Amino acid sequence: MKIKLTLPKPRNPLAVAAKTRRAGSHLGEQPARRLRRAEKHKLQVLLSGRKTGGAHDA
Repeated sequence: MKIKLTLPKPRNPLAVAAKTRRAGSHLGEQPARRLRRAEKHKLQVLLSGRKTGGAHDA
């Protein structure tokens, strides 16, 4: 009679690498870029006529 061993499935090497990586927020990395982008968006909104430049923006 032959002995039959059932081995566990091999581990995924990519899953181990992904689990050890540290994930985090990208908010604090480039504050100048965020500011420029917000100003550019505000300018585009004003130029497109979707909002007026007055103080009564709600």
